[in-house]
Amino acid sequence: MLFDYTSVTPDSLRASLDAALAQADDDVDDIVARAGSRSFANTVAPLGHISADLAVAYGRGPFLGNASVDDAIRDAARETEEKLSKWGVDLVFREDLYAAVREVADSAEAAELDGEDQRFLEHTMRDFRMAGHELGPESRRRLKELNERLVELGVEFSKNIAEYEDYLVVTRQDLDGLPDAYSEQLKPGEKENTYLISMDYPDVVPFMENATKRELREALNRKFLSRAADANRPLLEETIRIRRQIAEIFQLESWAHHRMQEKMAKDPETVEVFYEGIVPALTDKAQEEIGRMAKLLEVDTGDDVLQVWDWRYYDTQLRKTEYGVDNAEVAKYFPLEQVVDGMFDLTSRMFGVSYEAVTPTLAWHEDVTLWKVTDVDSGEHVGHFYMDLFPREGKFSHAAAWPLVPAHEGPDGPVAPVSGILANFTKPTQDRPSLLQHNEVVTLFHEFGHILHMTFSKAKYPRFSGAGTEWDFVEAPSQIMENWCWKPEVLSEFARHHETGEPIPRDLVEQLASAKDLNQGIMNLRQVSFGKLDMFLHGPGPQRSIDEALEESMAIGLFPHPDDTFFPASFGHLFGYDAGYYGYLWAEVFGDDMFSRFEEEGITNPEVGMAYRRHVLEPNGGKDAYELLRSFLGREPNSDAFLRKLGIAS
Repeated sequence: MLFDYTSVTPDSLRASLDAALAQADDDVDDIVARAGSRSFANTVAPLGHISADLAVAYGRGPFLGNASVDDAIRDAARETEEKLSKWGVDLVFREDLYAAVREVADSAEAAELDGEDQRFLEHTMRDFRMAGHELGPESRRRLKELNERLVELGVEFSKNIAEYEDYLVVTRQDLDGLPDAYSEQLKPGEKENTYLISMDYPDVVPFMENATKRELREALNRKFLSRAADANRPLLEETIRIRRQIAEIFQLESWAHHRMQEKMAKDPETVEVFYEGIVPALTDKAQEEIGRMAKLLEVDTGDDVLQVWDWRYYDTQLRKTEYGVDNAEVAKYFPLEQVVDGMFDLTSRMFGVSYEAVTPTLAWHEDVTLWKVTDVDSGEHVGHFYMDLFPREGKFSHAAAWPLVPAHEGPDGPVAPVSGILANFTKPTQDRPSLLQHNEVVTLFHEFGHILHMTFSKAKYPRFSGAGTEWDFVEAPSQIMENWCWKPEVLSEFARHHETGEPIPRDLVEQLASAKDLNQGIMNLRQVSFGKLDMFLHGPGPQRSIDEALEESMAIGLFPHPDDTFFPASFGHLFGYDAGYYGYLWAEVFGDDMFSRFEEEGITNPEVGMAYRRHVLEPNGGKDAYELLRSFLGREPNSDAFLRKLGIAS
């Protein structure tokens, strides 16, 4: 049964979450108080059912802190998100529950478990170890206190980013280089003939790519890099101190050593080796790219020092002059509805499903669409997902996917999952559709990869559904989807001019694909620099202040750090992806490796598509990520495809 989000009020949201937590408390108490012999079925498996109920409660309440247009609902959602997260902290610190699960783990039955049951018990015991149950009572008390404070900090940090507002005020003349359609979607300023450029991506990215006035690109970039700086700097400083304290309690070298027990890489030293294998070649590549664009800058301005607010502009100029790729012109072939239809058609053929729009959506906003997914061969209902694609005040400001009902085994059998995409693409007007730049097409495909992962999951327990794989593998099913966005035979199927209906010219598609490698050194090195910032703050080695870590990490990206800005204040990945941002590039290695099978056997080959669905997406986190990869690839995974793409010999 789909939830009616239109009926939610702040009071109903709070009451619903409180009821779910009360029931969960009763269920946990029943487990602990159980008389007679303990077994996996009566002690450990019920924890999966409890987590399923609370995951559904999250999707109906706390999730709305990212999506609701109502300030009061968002406030109530964040309040309940904090309450739910703290409940989860309290759960793993319960000594009576640990003793009950420990009894099962030490039993003869535990040795006979296999599959997801065995994995669930192992992961549950790991949760208890990471909560300090092998430490003394004072250490456990302190750990609980610190973890609860981390929850509070994370909720407040995210809220400050979502609700931050700032604008660059410009005139029509200041928009030189941008198409009329861009100014038409901007908010008007207080003074006549002025416009407001917000901090939303549909405003910022086109301006940075196309605005000819360098001083305005700098002004906008500085504002963007300073979002929520005053509010979030002290929260981030406290967060890093607490994480270090937790590592010290466990007598570990760093927070990364603590967090990475749950990841494929296992320790920060492995990540450092990974970076060492790609950074030198990427640096050489990026230096050449920067030198090339610096010459263009010198011709225009007399200044030969390329800044961070320059490279997107000159990247755009090179795409136009050398590849015939004008992002604004290319966007005319990518109206959002067509892109969605093309994405659905592609994935329908490859993965054996059909998509059906559901009305009424009963969603949290009128812009949201709802889709039902059905398996073509069996007629089985696979799942639902929402798409909420346009910016609005208070909404999550980037693009991401959420599990709202995770796939799991319920009392009456398998429960079909429900998930949702939140993104921020240009909203259509009465006269003009939403036109996506190609990089936005890539973003949409990326996030839809997460939706497919959540939708196809056949996990028994919720913790292995949705994003329930190792955290540094979770991006692989989204990274792989990006590859189809560069294939001429795929783009030519759905890219049609929004006015004439003419298909995108074959030569333009080929030029677009050829331009894919342009400035890849810069773009990938920037990803490394973000991952290094994360590791400088959370990994081993000398303790750095955030400012020191920022300066050192940004130097890796080869651009001078703009003074008086504080990017980490709006770097939401420092909560959730902490000691894990490297996972984007790490997972891209495996996404590219998996896509290499499609390249070998046919990039839209339904047999390969179904193998990918069966061996990777459906098991989800129920198996080790390396096992998923071996099962699909038929060999050990490697980085050859990733290194070839970057122009680095394997």
